[in-house]
Amino acid sequence: MGDEHVNCRAVFWDIGGVILDTSSVRRAHEAWVGAIVERYAPNESVAEAIERWRTAVGEHFRERDGTEFRSARTAYDRAVDEIAGKSIPEDEWRPVFERTVTETLRPNPGAVETIERLGGTDLHVGVISDVDTEEGHRILEAFGVRETFDSITTSEMVGRTKPDRRMFETALDAAGVSADASVMVGDRYDHDIAGSSAVGMTAISYGADDGPETDYAIDDLRDVLSIVGVENGGKE
Repeated sequence: MGDEHVNCRAVFWDIGGVILDTSSVRRAHEAWVGAIVERYAPNESVAEAIERWRTAVGEHFRERDGTEFRSARTAYDRAVDEIAGKSIPEDEWRPVFERTVTETLRPNPGAVETIERLGGTDLHVGVISDVDTEEGHRILEAFGVRETFDSITTSEMVGRTKPDRRMFETALDAAGVSADASVMVGDRYDHDIAGSSAVGMTAISYGADDGPETDYAIDDLRDVLSIVGVENGGKE
């Protein structure tokens, strides 16, 4: 990590793995699959149903072409039908899913605190994430930071996933800032770090694999504040 903070006008965050603790995602999905089994397939082992769920969801995303966006909502619908052994209307399973996920998901340590402190500055605070738009908003609302973000750019909005440069360019256009005055906080090297670096953004790695495009590597999300020149809730 360098000694000097970057010239920054905008800070963009990935959701999954950065704001959102991925271990809580696994717990949420397992709890939800358990609820689906109880309601629609009581003779099925929950462990086996979880494997069937993961297989169905994985196949859905593997079928996409390159960086083409594919909806998680469609994947979940497919997985529910696979577990139940019949077609289940979305309006039946969706409320259970949303309730279970909202109760179980947790943010990574320091994420909410750091986002709120950035929100108290004149920096643009944004999201660039490969999520369905509705799901992304629901996660941020559950953590109480939805209104802190000035812009939210999702793969569903753009029609592509990271590292497609259109993801980053769309977010930069929405923020009205240049790439060289923006940072991206991400947890995946090829998608977040190399992708943002390719358009000229400063790349902050939070647990991502190491590589030449990493400008800063952090273990504590609160370190983002010093990198962008924010101390005690205000800009230096």
